[in-house]
Amino acid sequence: MSCSNQKLEVMLKLIILLVALSFSLTALIPQNIPLSLYIHMPWCVRKCPYCDFNSHAVPDGKLSLDLEQEYLQALVEDFKTQIEFAQGREIHSVFIGGGTPSLISAQGYQWLFSQLKALLPFEQDCEITLEANPGTVEHDPFASYLAAGINRLSIGVQSFNTEHLKKLGRIHSNDDAVSAIRNAREAGFQRVNVDLMHGLPEQTLEQALYDLKLAVENGATHISWYQLTIEPNTVFFRTQPILPVDDVLEAIQEQGEQYLKASGFINYEVSAWRKEQPSAHNLNYWQFGDYLAIGAGAHGKVTQTDGVYRYQKTRLPKDYLAKVPAEHLQFKRIEDVEMPFEFMMNALRLNDGVDAKFYTQRTGLDLQDISETLNQLRDKKLLVADVNRIACTEQGHIFLNSVLESFL
Repeated sequence: MSCSNQKLEVMLKLIILLVALSFSLTALIPQNIPLSLYIHMPWCVRKCPYCDFNSHAVPDGKLSLDLEQEYLQALVEDFKTQIEFAQGREIHSVFIGGGTPSLISAQGYQWLFSQLKALLPFEQDCEITLEANPGTVEHDPFASYLAAGINRLSIGVQSFNTEHLKKLGRIHSNDDAVSAIRNAREAGFQRVNVDLMHGLPEQTLEQALYDLKLAVENGATHISWYQLTIEPNTVFFRTQPILPVDDVLEAIQEQGEQYLKASGFINYEVSAWRKEQPSAHNLNYWQFGDYLAIGAGAHGKVTQTDGVYRYQKTRLPKDYLAKVPAEHLQFKRIEDVEMPFEFMMNALRLNDGVDAKFYTQRTGLDLQDISETLNQLRDKKLLVADVNRIACTEQGHIFLNSVLESFL
């Protein structure tokens, strides 16, 4: 073999080695990424005027057993079409959202879980969260849900003030809300999240703080506390209720945070406060993990070896049930140019951010590609100095939107 041929062969081997090394650094390995499951239950007793979620008033004010069974069977068929996305993984966590998922019977959930687990195992101690509304007509006895395998409740209280509840279109009362939290704890639920909104129409500082006080004193172990925003395609967007002025909103935020901290709660995400462990399911979202999606309007995200994909299911329950199993709509790969923003939009919501190695592990991209942006934000004291973490400073959280725009 001539000297020139030998040199060419060595160069080719070197190129192949470099390509292989580069691929090994950025290859997507789905098995290294937790896989959760989101289940959407689309019905409510009544649609609330602020709600822009995929929810629909239940026919004749009550969910019939026939409709429940038809929908649960459709969920199982939907799940079967997504098993290939698991690629050897078990289900890390389950979140059942809505709508009002507690309109489905505990017996229905027990059947559903048995069917799903037979197709794809759940991890041991898998967190299974059910969203429930406080009204007695909106749920079975909480002990029945616990017996069915649900181990975390998220109760949609929103406010303990009866007048505010009326303005929000809620069908439960202050007493219903207090009873729901107490009943959940007495039924044996160790983990109870309470959803609360602030900045409600004509709400005072004192009223907002009293809402927090009642949640804490009645046994909430986790509080999702967020400001009401008026979204398009809602009744509130058309009617424009009178909201508190900015000074009041700032006082509510500041004093509410002080109260929660003094009560032993830790703020681990923009609107999430915990006295116990964080929500495993939401943490997986924010850490850019994967999640299957079943049910009308459900959104999923899955990692394949060739990229990260998002998809959704058809929105309307009647359309979802008309074609079983439901198709994946808009099954679309997240483009590399979009990935930094997509990742940061989730990760930087967490107060502690994420381990820097998650970026490459969960996007398939080299962290060096965004090192200049990261360093600029660190120099401006908007990201923490620790290069092994990607996290906002306190100042960075205040200007989070500007930080995120740096990755566009």
